[in-house]
Amino acid sequence: MFLHIKQVSYLGDDRLRLWFNDGKVKDVDLKDDLYGEIFEPLQNQEFFQQVKINPETKTVEWPNGADFAPEYLSEIGQTMKKLA
Repeated sequence: MFLHIKQVSYLGDDRLRLWFNDGKVKDVDLKDDLYGEIFEPLQNQEFFQQVKINPETKTVEWPNGADFAPEYLSEIGQTMKKLA
């Protein structure tokens, strides 16, 4: 099974809560990952909050095309709960 993100919620600062298709819910802090040309705009919190799920890639994405692989987000995320 390929890992996908079903839902995203902005938690504040550089943090997101993510609901994965494997039933896990994880909080991720991306503050250490927002470097490089594509990710630097995400350091602006108003821009960071514009995160959405791309229906084609099934991961988080911002208006400038910045995204992270679901596998990476799952790896760095802190598990909050697993849905039944």
